[in-house]
Parts: sequence; C-alpha cells; structure tokens
Amino acid sequence: MAAESAAIEFRIDRRSGVATYLQIVQQTKQALRLGVLEPGDRLPAAREVVEATAINPNTVLKAYRELEREGLVEARRGLGTFVRRTLGGAPDATAADAPLRTELADWARRARAAGLEKDDVGALFTAVLDSTYSTTDMYSTNGMNGTDSAVRSDEGDQER
Repeated sequence: MAAESAAIEFRIDRRSGVATYLQIVQQTKQALRLGVLEPGDRLPAAREVVEATAINPNTVLKAYRELEREGLVEARRGLGTFVRRTLGGAPDATAADAPLRTELADWARRARAAGLEKDDVGALFTAVLDSTYSTTDMYSTNGMNGTDSAVRSDEGDQER
C-alpha cells in the first residue's frame, strides 16, 4: 500500500519578498507546530508541489533538504520525505496555549466583523509579530536612522 501525503498544501506568495523555498520551509514548520503534520506523515512529492504551485522542482527539493538538515524530516529513497518530529513542544502544549488560542480566535472574529479580509488580518498579525519579536526595532525606536548608524559606525572605525 502506498503512503499517502499529509494534508498540506503549499501556498506561494510571489509578491512577499520571501524566497520560495523558505515559504515552503516556513509553512511546513507551521504545520508541525499546529499538529497538522505529525511524525510518520509523508510530505507531498516534489512533483505534486510543482504541479500545484508552478515552481521549479529544485526549489521544492531545496526546501525539503533544509527541513532534513534541521532534523524535521527524512528522505527515504523511492518512498518520499517523511516527518521525523514535530515543533509542538511539550505534549501538553495544546492545553497550555488554549487560553491564548481562545483570545486569538475572538480577536480574529472581531477583525472579520470589522470588515477586514483574511489577507488583511494576516498582514496585521504578521506586522505585530514582527514588531514584538524583532531584535532590530530597538534601534528604530531609539531615534537612530540610517544616517546616524553610518556616522556611528565610521566613528567606531576611526577609533580602532
């Protein structure tokens, strides 16, 4: 009996500025975090991804190699690429994040009721995540702009 591919469909955003192979890696990691993919699941064959997304087969293979390098999947010759481990953390992680999930679901419903489209909500959420987890925003909030940074860098070079 042939192994079935896990229920994951890659969505490629050509306007995002993110390399296509990284989009596949990120989407796979998200599926691992959410429990959509579990150990033993087979990722779609490169051919299937190419047919669904119209991207170069080497791009899919590059993404799968990166996931393999990170120890998340393993390629089995003639069989496909299989999930080795998840990114969900502790077994009780679902219980621990339940209150946050509920708050986020409520927020998403309010955003939808306010007339925001799914892509708008995704962009808003991504912007908030980026600003919350960014290590570079400490520089942008200190009033330093590109010119100040360049001047300070030049001054540091002169002292050396």
